[in-house]
Amino acid sequence: MPEFNFDGIPGPTHNYSGLATGNVASEHNAGLIANPRQAALQGLAKMRALAAGGFPQAVLPPHERPFLPALRALGFAGADAAILQRAAREAPALLAACSSAAAMWVANAATVSPSLDTADGRVHFTPANLVSHFHRSLEAPTTTAILRAIFSDAGHFAVHDALPNAPQLGDEGAANHTRFRVDATAPGVEFFVYGKHGSIANTGGGIAPSRFPARQTHEAFAAIARRHGLAPERTVFAQQNPVAIDAGVFHNDVIAVGHGTVLFCHERAYIDQNAVLAELAARVGPAFTPVVVRDHDVSLDDAVSTYLFNSQLLARPDGRMLLVAPSDCRENTRVDTYLNALVASGGPIAEVLTFDLKQSMKNGGGPACLRLLSGRN
Repeated sequence: MPEFNFDGIPGPTHNYSGLATGNVASEHNAGLIANPRQAALQGLAKMRALAAGGFPQAVLPPHERPFLPALRALGFAGADAAILQRAAREAPALLAACSSAAAMWVANAATVSPSLDTADGRVHFTPANLVSHFHRSLEAPTTTAILRAIFSDAGHFAVHDALPNAPQLGDEGAANHTRFRVDATAPGVEFFVYGKHGSIANTGGGIAPSRFPARQTHEAFAAIARRHGLAPERTVFAQQNPVAIDAGVFHNDVIAVGHGTVLFCHERAYIDQNAVLAELAARVGPAFTPVVVRDHDVSLDDAVSTYLFNSQLLARPDGRMLLVAPSDCRENTRVDTYLNALVASGGPIAEVLTFDLKQSMKNGGGPACLRLLSGRN
């Protein structure tokens, strides 16, 4: 099976309610007026362009919103219209959460392991429980049902239940997961990035985020690796740098993106980063190529504001990489200068293609947030 990009699409309740703690764009743009139609068209334009370029493309549908079952569970009763009216009057924050279109960011939908990597030779999915925020924790049951409907052949696919809804097992999905491979016909190396250990609140050599919370736990990814049947020698775990989390890097895909044998990341992405890169090189092999952006070229603040790393890396027919980035990268002089030098350097990233995704970006989601990889083998 080829590699497919499954993109999310925003529903008609797309809005800016500032619900995501630690997501700088979400908090900064709270209260602005959103345009759901424009958001959908921007995402579709990206999908259409990549499909025309030969990259297989599919869509995961939006979830039901407002999510009335949640409002009913929270004590609102009566006809649908009466529930919405009462919630708007008495609990507008709950109504905003139950109306969130955040399921559009399908990088958080699930963690996916291709058949070549798993013990039973099936593609495995674990839907993310997203317990760090109420509005996103509502998504797991619907996501599970959607994935089971699409990948219904149990002989080839295994769609697990989400992990138990506990902070110790906080799981944010593929936004913290990368797969590397040298050969499309051989097992790859799966790279899991966590923010904290669930059993110990503050970890990381005495360094912990002080401004924003870490979301993904080591225990969650360890459980996913076990249930997917991944070989330990082809599995790498790394911890996010708390300094990056405090700058607004709530998921790894805000500070790094990888594909094939290439990892494109900031120098402050991980704790003990040199050791992390060395372990990846040992597991992936000599072809592993890290492209590390130095802070003096692109600061953490610039990386977060432009979502330089919340991009897609796609392999061109010549083997070099296309970087699909938000247009905000070209609007920042420092990031634009860096990208021009990157392409001119002759390294593995040969081309940069940008898209206007501002409706998503204002809520803290770029090209990588909108995309879940599936069918990888």
